[in-house]
Amino acid sequence: MDISILKSNCKKNGFEFIIVQTKQEALEAAKKYITKGSSVGLGGSVSVVQIGLLEYLENNKDIKLFNQFEDGISKEENTNRRKKGITADIFVTSTNALSVKGELINCDGDGNRVAAQIFGSKKLLLIVGSNKIVKDIKAGFERIRNIAAIKNAARLNEKAASFGKNTNYTGEDISKKYGIVMQDTPGRTVIIFVNENLGY
Repeated sequence: MDISILKSNCKKNGFEFIIVQTKQEALEAAKKYITKGSSVGLGGSVSVVQIGLLEYLENNKDIKLFNQFEDGISKEENTNRRKKGITADIFVTSTNALSVKGELINCDGDGNRVAAQIFGSKKLLLIVGSNKIVKDIKAGFERIRNIAAIKNAARLNEKAASFGKNTNYTGEDISKKYGIVMQDTPGRTVIIFVNENLGY
């Protein structure tokens, strides 16, 4: 895959495309978009965790973070934070797949992550590993069904078990709502492409 072609296609679609080589470089690039006084929404993302961005956001006292992942909050508060996160100044997450043509392909259980990518937040920051690149939209859906949904369901079941809960999430449970973003307002969506595997 020629990354220069992917970058060119993303730029044609209105996406800012930044190439980095390591997780640490990705974190430093992401920090530049988290400005003092801004509100920040989150979408479930292993990639965001892996580069250290979630930890950075949680410890940043200069922002308003709508963190639905905080331990001990009620289900009602979790939902409330996700709703506020959709319309935050910046929404931080990843994508399930990114086509060579620069199309974002995603699925969600409840829909907040997909919704925020389509409309709501002033800016969208995506952390994308090289393993997320696919040939086209069809291949993106296949990746979601055969890789992302299965691994994320297993992750959720493992997390629930750590709290003593007995759950049996399946790939279908967490892939009820789909979204494709083919273009966006220039400058709204920022893709930090990391030249290594990240997330599912």
